Amino acid sequence: MVNLAIGMGFLGFAISSPAQGGDRFRARLAPAPRLVMDGQRSTNVSAATVVGLGSASAVLNGRKLNITGSFDKLASPATAAHLYLGPATGVRDRGNPAFDLTVSKTGTGTSGTIAGAVDLTPAQVDALKKGRFYIQIHSEGMPSGHLLGWLLK
Repeated sequence: MVNLAIGMGFLGFAISSPAQGGDRFRARLAPAPRLVMDGQRSTNVSAATVVGLGSASAVLNGRKLNITGSFDKLASPATAAHLYLGPATGVRDRGNPAFDLTVSKTGTGTSGTIAGAVDLTPAQVDALKKGRFYIQIHSEGMPSGHLLGWLLK
């Protein structure tokens, strides 16, 4: 009987261990709908030529969110990447980004990686779990956002 109880304890630990590795989120980065913000206009890239693709993943451990991702085939060189908090899933924020992400470009700057580690407030953790955070990569031709993807479970 004792062996059964010990075995059940180990089984319970094994089942709960993946949760201790953190909550995982993913984003598919696709061309962002055109958005003019604060007088910015998309200059070198027309809406018809906004191309590119990418993906990102994030792991939430407690209140620490670690983000990694990559992008490829932008129509113009990447300039920045940010994590935004939208008012609802699928609704973009027209204000300031919640967090900056690091962009590492390769070649002509139209491909590369993004990364970041941020500390979230309890309210932001709740918003992340409700799908309100999204990643946006900006480029020279699309300063208001070239690629965009929502962090979802």
